[in-house]
Amino acid sequence: MLQGHRTWIFENKPVIISTGTVGGPYEAKGPIGDDFDLLHDDFWLNQDTYEKAHRILIEEASQKAMEKADLQKEQIQFFLGGDLINQITPTSFACRTLGTPYFGLFGACSTSMEGLALGAYIVNTNGAKYLLTGASSHYAAVEKQFRYPNEYGGQKPPTAQSTVTGAGVAILSNTGHGPKVTSATIGRVVDMGMTDPFNMGGAMAPAAVDTIEAHLRERNVDSSYYDLIVTGDLGQIGHEIAIALFEKHGTQMKEEAFRDCGMMIYSEDQPVFAGASGAGCSATVVYGHLLNRMRKGELKRMLVVATGALLSPLTFQQNETIPCIAHAVSIEVDE
Repeated sequence: MLQGHRTWIFENKPVIISTGTVGGPYEAKGPIGDDFDLLHDDFWLNQDTYEKAHRILIEEASQKAMEKADLQKEQIQFFLGGDLINQITPTSFACRTLGTPYFGLFGACSTSMEGLALGAYIVNTNGAKYLLTGASSHYAAVEKQFRYPNEYGGQKPPTAQSTVTGAGVAILSNTGHGPKVTSATIGRVVDMGMTDPFNMGGAMAPAAVDTIEAHLRERNVDSSYYDLIVTGDLGQIGHEIAIALFEKHGTQMKEEAFRDCGMMIYSEDQPVFAGASGAGCSATVVYGHLLNRMRKGELKRMLVVATGALLSPLTFQQNETIPCIAHAVSIEVDE
């Protein structure tokens, strides 16, 4: 059911029956490393390119989710997913291996919740019984495409963020037990004229605020309805800007209940500048750490707002500004 201009209410409440998360060496050393299903100690994953290693992350996360749900790939009716690499090649090639019907998505780092929102819509209308959705990124592959190869040794400013090496997926179903997807607010493109690819958090913060405020307004709730409102990868800089924008707009937001995945996945002593980024950031933190907290009863209602910067090497070379977007999905557990 559409409520307001851009919010879906899912009456049938699709269930997240299983998840799979895979991470790399930096993620293993972070404070939520124990919440990953599988961790790797290098970036290569026994492959000869970083992009091929990226594909393996998706395949492994998907296999873990299916194993935990006791499902075979033939039972998965659709896969909705994407990444940041040229024409979402790692995800497409992973689906060549999985063999599932496939929707390739590109929402940059907002892809995780774009996929969950669309997947929940399909399951809510009985369009599928079992659906797999997720997102991923790879530190070395993404840095090479969007900034400089790490081997180049280029200096980064304090506003920069470190791309997560990881994949997070979820299996949605119209039956079963687990956290439920109750609503989604679809983001709109917001461009504040920023051009610095080393300050993604600052560019994305206004889009996150726009979507959160639209969600609260259209669901007719205030921020206290949720135990946690978490953004995808604003990092320290973007998080601070978002808080300032809420204050400017008069939107009540308790800082202890407003968090960012990009500030949760790594420790303060890790060399990640302003925090984490990448399509795999929100996917791994939400489908691993945060859903584990929900299963333990620590969280009852959570709003996940995945943020994305819709730039590319082409737009940067043509001196374009950075358009951004954020998609919000509410996940709740029964009382």
